[in-house]
Amino acid sequence: MYQVVRKLFFTDCLCADDASKTYEDLFAKLDTNKDGKVDVSELKAGLAAMGIKTGREAAQKIVSSGDKDKDEGLDFNEFTKYLKEHEKKLRLTFKSLDKNNDGRIDITEIKQSFADLGMDISKAEAEKILQSIDADGTMSLDWNEWREHFLFNPATNLQEIIRYWKHSSVLDIGDSLSIPDEFTEEEKTTGVWWKQLAAGAMAGAVSRTGTAPLDRMKVFMQVHSTKTNKISLVSGFKQMLKEGGPTSLWRGNGINVLKIAPETAIKFMAYEKYKKMLASEPGTIKTHERFLAGSLAGATAQTAIYPMEVMKTRLTLRKTGQYSGMFDCAKKILKTEGVKAFYKGYIPNLIGIIPYAGIDLAVYESLKNLWLSRYAKDSANPGVLVLLGCGTLSSTCGQLASYPLALVRTRMQAQASLEGSEQLPMTKIVKNILQNEGFFGLYRGILPNFMKVLPAVSISYVVYEHMRDNLGIQQK
Repeated sequence: MYQVVRKLFFTDCLCADDASKTYEDLFAKLDTNKDGKVDVSELKAGLAAMGIKTGREAAQKIVSSGDKDKDEGLDFNEFTKYLKEHEKKLRLTFKSLDKNNDGRIDITEIKQSFADLGMDISKAEAEKILQSIDADGTMSLDWNEWREHFLFNPATNLQEIIRYWKHSSVLDIGDSLSIPDEFTEEEKTTGVWWKQLAAGAMAGAVSRTGTAPLDRMKVFMQVHSTKTNKISLVSGFKQMLKEGGPTSLWRGNGINVLKIAPETAIKFMAYEKYKKMLASEPGTIKTHERFLAGSLAGATAQTAIYPMEVMKTRLTLRKTGQYSGMFDCAKKILKTEGVKAFYKGYIPNLIGIIPYAGIDLAVYESLKNLWLSRYAKDSANPGVLVLLGCGTLSSTCGQLASYPLALVRTRMQAQASLEGSEQLPMTKIVKNILQNEGFFGLYRGILPNFMKVLPAVSISYVVYEHMRDNLGIQQK
């Protein structure tokens, strides 16, 4: 059956009448219950019978893309129109990837496509991706192979497959020190970039609000928990509820959500500028240049919004009636401590960007390469669970490495608000913690921090996908 499909579709040219007959024959084979339309189950089962592997998610995307009357199936006209439009997109993409216009896509051109998206890959990794599409074993792709592979695949191009592996910062686990997202020139000119950033910001806002009680507990333990004053999760929450009631669990969340928008915007604009300044070749950026540009962009954004970070810590730790709101908090800090107070803990925060961003990127690249080398036989698309797992693990490793600096930063931010607390510099705080509490004293509050990772990632991913749909961003 698969050979029939190849003969029908993948000859070099089909006249209009032959193409129409071909579509009719294929539609008849897929429409097993003869109701005049092909639904998701029929499409998946029919393609599987022809030897074309298509997951339910991919089949659903094909039906959704072509289903204009929203009756959860494709009639013959919708089916034909989808295939014709999809093939047009595939032809345009093939031409854009065929840099030397020789009618074939080779390893060099695949590597260049990755480089255009800010990702360096080895020759072996490019070969893996090429082999997953290459039907005749020539280590290059002609138009027929390209069309054959993607005609019943909702991805229209190799760049979409590359974007599966683009390390997205949409997974909001509460810290904003990761390297910003990459956007193609096409995404920048069509305005998709701001929609993606808006979707990510909304996902972060909902995710942070959902995990705010655990975040408050983390800050509470970082500042108040010591060897002599041990605070467990249960006793900490009891203390908070007794002091301020259930709503007190969300103290500091307002400003934590509010700072997402300016930080994301500043980081994105700074990242684009730094990339242009640091790129050794115009239009491409190597991994180490991307890391440096991302770290500098993170530092720029943190410098601009750092007073909000200080206020977030103060508002999170506040007692009932201490501040009436954000503006009252800012006014009281300015009046009693001066402008300098808004930058307490700035140095450890800045230093923390390097291990966080570096380890996050390194772990993600290692996990990506591991998956591509072991499992990328039939497809370079790893699926949602693998991507979520890699992103979560790499972000958690980055957080683990920079956590002691985050703890020191939080203590420095909170010092002035604690009665009888001495104003100590960064080195003195680290020395005191190591002397009095040992090495693990630098990891106070790590338990609630880890507990919020899974719900934070899940919430941010679900909200992000809904926002993408609502903003009309084409699914990957």
